[in-house]
Amino acid sequence: MELKDRTAIVTGAAGGLGRSHALMLAGLGARVVVNDMNGDNADRVVDEIRAAGGEAMACVSSVTDEAGIAAMVERVMTEWGRIDILINNAGILRDKTFAKMDLADFRLVLDVHLMGAVICTKAVWEIMREQRYGRVVMTTSSSGLYGNFGQANYGAAKMALVGLMQTLALEGEKYGIRVNCLAPTAATQMTHGLLSPEALERLSPDYVSGGLLALVNETAPTRAILCAGAGHFAHAHVTLTEGVYIGGGAGAPQEVIGKWDSIADRTGEIVPRYGFLQYERELQSAERTLLTTIDDN
Repeated sequence: MELKDRTAIVTGAAGGLGRSHALMLAGLGARVVVNDMNGDNADRVVDEIRAAGGEAMACVSSVTDEAGIAAMVERVMTEWGRIDILINNAGILRDKTFAKMDLADFRLVLDVHLMGAVICTKAVWEIMREQRYGRVVMTTSSSGLYGNFGQANYGAAKMALVGLMQTLALEGEKYGIRVNCLAPTAATQMTHGLLSPEALERLSPDYVSGGLLALVNETAPTRAILCAGAGHFAHAHVTLTEGVYIGGGAGAPQEVIGKWDSIADRTGEIVPRYGFLQYERELQSAERTLLTTIDDN
């Protein structure tokens, strides 16, 4: 019962990964809000949790509905008095190659995945700041981290969530809010028809949810990207190579091309603690080169 007395909201929790997350969190003692647009299925998940001795409530709303999400949060605070965990899981697919993709479908996927997570996180952010405690999980994807054919809209949304996580983790740190990403591989309605039956069998959502506690417990990290699927777990990073100082001038464009292998060399690469570190390193490199030139003269 590691999450006893904690309250968790799981979006898109009426089936698939969301349902698995909700059941796992409830099994660990959390009170769980099952959010989904499908009220009947959300009620069934609540019934499952209650039948197992847990506490849960269903809240029917799209994550893109600001008023609906605000009403959900108000209800949770009235009935349970706090919100400790938010799992931004809701999502949709509209896969096509970029050449054939309608811009309306591009916007829709961004709206649900990215803005849905923004709306839900914004709704609980001040509560978590005042509590000086919060755990937020964004659901990213290898399609965003590394790209995937036919998923330009989905990949763009999922990588945007990594950027959102990176910044919110920095802003929430002094308030005890830890923000992480989960990159799942699981058989859900969103993957129906994309994978073989054998692969789908090995990719039960339960195998992903097993990693969720690590991201939401008392000692959870922050700014982590946990990749999970088929019982395998890995940690992804956005890194920065050491790079090469070239400077400006007319010869710079060709020199960048000529030194591309050195620029891209991953030896000694780092995971920046914050985005401004890139600026600092670039300025330090320029200053070191300038001082070396002065010394040589």
